[in-house]
Amino acid sequence: MIPLLVNGTSDFSQRLSEILNRGEAFEARFQKDVDEILRKVKKEGDSAVAHYTKRFDGIDLYETGFYFSPEELSEAINSLSPELKEAIEKSCERILDFHLKQREESWFTTEKDGSILGQRVIPLERVGIYVPGGRASYPSSVLMNALPAKAAGVKEIIMCTPTPHGFVNKTVLAAAKMAGVNKVFRIGGAQAIGAMAYGTQQVPKVDKIVGPGNIFVALAKRQVFGTVGIDMVAGPSEILVLADDTANPAFVAADLLSQAEHDPLASSILITTSRELADSVVKEVEAQLKALPKPQGEVAKEAIEKFGAVLVVESLRDMVELANDIAPEHLEIITRDPWEIMPLIKNVGAIFLGQYSTEPIGDYIAGPNHVLPTGGSARFSSPLNTGDFVKKSSIIQVREELFSELATHAVVVAEEERLIAHRRAIEIRRGSNPHPLKKEREDRA
Repeated sequence: MIPLLVNGTSDFSQRLSEILNRGEAFEARFQKDVDEILRKVKKEGDSAVAHYTKRFDGIDLYETGFYFSPEELSEAINSLSPELKEAIEKSCERILDFHLKQREESWFTTEKDGSILGQRVIPLERVGIYVPGGRASYPSSVLMNALPAKAAGVKEIIMCTPTPHGFVNKTVLAAAKMAGVNKVFRIGGAQAIGAMAYGTQQVPKVDKIVGPGNIFVALAKRQVFGTVGIDMVAGPSEILVLADDTANPAFVAADLLSQAEHDPLASSILITTSRELADSVVKEVEAQLKALPKPQGEVAKEAIEKFGAVLVVESLRDMVELANDIAPEHLEIITRDPWEIMPLIKNVGAIFLGQYSTEPIGDYIAGPNHVLPTGGSARFSSPLNTGDFVKKSSIIQVREELFSELATHAVVVAEEERLIAHRRAIEIRRGSNPHPLKKEREDRA
């Protein structure tokens, strides 16, 4: 069911290449449609948003309203079971606490003549969150996107989530209310991204858009980048497990399947130094797949067959090298001493250490963010964090003494770059050109 391959064989490298390059062919098929949707939303505003929402989701926004009322959001909380409400509250508490620890403060330094340099940290004014809707319930996506913005001090958080054929996911609405979202729009797809990016009569223009979605949402986010900020263009989910002979094969198999059930394009890989563990995990994956109900079992089976692998290598060093090449979204290290390996990992979204640090705990309630770089982008990007919801401005106040010390050097650089006006802006302050108004006042005195 899941291929078992040994390092050094041609199949090993080919399988790994197929997994890492999955999904590339899908983008071109949908880009034209996304471009057309965004163009119309930018030009026509609400009417285009309503048109595409009726076309794709089967609802009339002019009848239902573009957004949910405060009463509807409060009622959604009341509809939760006590157990679910408590679980979401606990998640809110832990996620907010973790992200509050990430906050950066403005800072200033004063030089000997009183010159001041510094950095001012300012929250974004308005942020838009996209959350998948319908019968799939993702309250965790709401919390992971809204709470870092709240921790950063963002003044207004709006959210778009589709309600296909009128189905309202009350758990998602309740999570939005509990996380401090100010307004929730019943809009999905590329039209929701366009509405938040360009602004319409009903949907305010935001400074940044965050949150996961399907291929249409991902391509739309990439297209509007520059008009607004975005968190990332997320690809299919992925997990990499590094394990030795101390790992429990049932645990490893369960964690591989936890990502496979997300998407037929999801990637689940085990790299191990133990052939015995590898054989056991292959059997466990097959047994646990049979126990998964539809449709999750069908999705997981397709993902495991197409983009899953159990790879056997000779040493921990081989494991680390492959992990850094793959740069996975999620990395579990289940070995005798995970802390021995952890410092050697350079490229990863989130690291889970030990038998009980299962990835789904991170998805829901541990505290760190589950919005992570995918597709190898962990080589240069980070999990969603409080810093994504602020902007930083440099502060520069140079007094005359420091100016005199730096001016000669600055002029040399300006001349090298042949920027004459730059040089003159410095030289005009060097005493040969006194302030004309100041000179006039001195002459009158």
